[in-house]
Amino acid sequence: MTGQDDVLVIGGGVIGVCSAYYLAGRGRRVTLIDRDEICSGASWGNAGFICPSHSMPLAAPGVIGQALKWMFDPTSPFHIKLRFDRALSSWLMKFALACNQGRMQRSMAVLRDLGVASRALYDELAAIDGLSFDMRREGLLHVYGTAEAYEDGAEEARLLTEHGIDAVVLDRQAVQQRLGDLECTGVGGVVCPGDAHLDPGQFVRGLAALAEPMGVDVRTSTEVLGWEVSGRAVTAVHTTRGDLHPRQIVLAAGAWSPSVARDLRVRLPIEAAKGYSVTVERPANAPALPMLLGETRVAVTPLADMLRFGGTLELAGMDLSVNQRRVDAIMQAARRFFPGLEESELIEIWRGLRPCSPDGLPFLGRPQAYDNLVVAAGHGTLGISLGPVTGKLVSQIVSDETPMIDLTPLNVDRFG
Repeated sequence: MTGQDDVLVIGGGVIGVCSAYYLAGRGRRVTLIDRDEICSGASWGNAGFICPSHSMPLAAPGVIGQALKWMFDPTSPFHIKLRFDRALSSWLMKFALACNQGRMQRSMAVLRDLGVASRALYDELAAIDGLSFDMRREGLLHVYGTAEAYEDGAEEARLLTEHGIDAVVLDRQAVQQRLGDLECTGVGGVVCPGDAHLDPGQFVRGLAALAEPMGVDVRTSTEVLGWEVSGRAVTAVHTTRGDLHPRQIVLAAGAWSPSVARDLRVRLPIEAAKGYSVTVERPANAPALPMLLGETRVAVTPLADMLRFGGTLELAGMDLSVNQRRVDAIMQAARRFFPGLEESELIEIWRGLRPCSPDGLPFLGRPQAYDNLVVAAGHGTLGISLGPVTGKLVSQIVSDETPMIDLTPLNVDRFG
């Protein structure tokens, strides 16, 4: 491409698409590129939760001890594939340092503000004619299978309430009443009525289609190969489909962001955390509410004519292979909690790489070394939930406006 473009967004997942949409809404001419197709990565097969209640970061007191218990269980909710990897070792050290009460409390406040703002933006997006993504404001039900997990859930509900998030503790009978005729073996639960859910694939692809007539040039199968830099500015981006010369660049490539940014000497401590989902045709007795199955961390999402089960957090590098044992563990958890759930036809087994930061907070803003680069990455399991607010904030950063939320805790260079 000859001449100079306005804004280049790298990454066609929920963060990149939301950024492109809000930038176009401000009259910016945007080119959106992805190495694959729109919504082909972690944004496709996830649980689709819009969850301000997920304000507790992964890095929290007690997580290290639990992770060590799970270390050698390849079917556990959180698993680290042991390997010699300096980047992983450095990430784990940063993660361990973030697992304290003070850091957790500060991160909860940030994630709460981001989550609440994003939920409000989703309400605005759901009202747009021609954009349909099956969003439902029915809350999120956490169900626990043991008394110990139930006690932990009640404590987390107390912390959420202290941070202004509605979370109501339910006994076993109250959980069963919410599930109707579907038998549940859980001993109790917590419901977060302010949460919602949607079809993530419909949302991301629908918003990308809506953005094109607004002036977004979507280019798939376009991979970044390298950069040209002059002083504090990136002046050219070399891709598999030719060179681009943007005035501003937004890096929103998810788990691929560290490798894309490496030649710019921008260090992003992001580890790819593989997650899985199993989507089936919706059984007649499927639950109407989205759920999270306590200690197994398995998500259950009703989607129109489908039912999706998702879970696991596997630090295995950029490995997209399917571990059938982990897939089986997800379905075993579902059958354990709901022994009477009808079997139905398989639609898809999926896996994706979530981009996890050490402290559970995304990286959002300009790295110190560049004046025309914005990083928006590291959202972990909250990409869908925080997509709209991240896109809105990106549009404000690129436009040199004061962001609607203080971005200091999300500093791109906070780990040095």
